[in-house]
Amino acid sequence: MEYSRKLWGYRHFIAAHAKAKTTSSLGNTNLGALWQVLTPALNAFVYYIIFGVVIGTRGGVDNFVAYLCIGVFVFQFTQSVVQNGINAITGNLGLIRALHFPRASLPLSVALVEIRNFVTALVVLLVIVVVKEPVNLEWLLVIPAMILQSIFNTGLALACARFGSKMRDVKQLIPFIMRFWLYGSAVLYPVTRFTEHLHGWKLFAVELNPLLVFIELYRHALMENVKLAGSPAQLWTEAVIWSLVVGLGGFVYFWRGEKGYGRG
Repeated sequence: MEYSRKLWGYRHFIAAHAKAKTTSSLGNTNLGALWQVLTPALNAFVYYIIFGVVIGTRGGVDNFVAYLCIGVFVFQFTQSVVQNGINAITGNLGLIRALHFPRASLPLSVALVEIRNFVTALVVLLVIVVVKEPVNLEWLLVIPAMILQSIFNTGLALACARFGSKMRDVKQLIPFIMRFWLYGSAVLYPVTRFTEHLHGWKLFAVELNPLLVFIELYRHALMENVKLAGSPAQLWTEAVIWSLVVGLGGFVYFWRGEKGYGRG
C-alpha cells in the first residue's frame, strides 16, 4: 500500500518525534527516565497493600507479588498507549497544519515511546519475578508476547487517535474506561475469581478480553504452577487474532480519515 511506503519513508521522523516526546515529558523532572519504571512499580505497591494485604484478594496464589506486578506492568503498557494515543492528533494540531507528512506518524510515535518504556520496565519486572520464580526457557515466551501486544497497542493507538480527533470529549471518559478494563483483566486478583462467579456467555466474554489474554501469557511465561484463564494454546491463538484484528483494523480505520485531520 502506498500509504505504508510513505510511513516507512518517514521512519526517521517517527523515531525523532518519539524521542522528543520522551524528552519533553520527563525532562523537567529530577528523576527523568526513571519514572518509566517507578510509575508501574509504585502502582503495583499500592495495589498490593490495598488488595493483597488489606482486602486479601491473593486467593491462594503463592507468589502474589509477581502475579500482581506482571498484571500491573502489562496493563500499564496498554493503558499508556490509550491515554497518549487519544491526544495524538488533537495535541499536535500546530505540527499537522504546518507540515505535510503521513498523520499516522503521530500515533505510531506514541506506540514507539511506550514500547521503549515497556522494555525498560520489563527488566525491572524480571528482577521482581526472579526473587521467587526460577529462570527457565519459558521466559523467552515473553518476547513473542511483547511483539503481539505491541502490534495490538499500535492498532489501538491509531484507532484512539482518529476517534479522539473526532470526539474530543471522549478523553474525559478514558480514566473510567481504563479503570473498568483494569478490573476486568484479573490484574488485582486471581483469574479464578471469574470462573467462581461467572458462567456461560458472561465468563466467555470476560475470557476474550484481550488484555486478560496478554497478561495471562506473561504469567504463563514467567511463573510456575499458575492457574490460567485457558490453555496456553488457546491464549496464544486469541492473542494472535486480537493483534491482527486490532493492528490491521486500527491502521485501516486511521488511514480512512487521513484527509480530515487538522481541519475545523
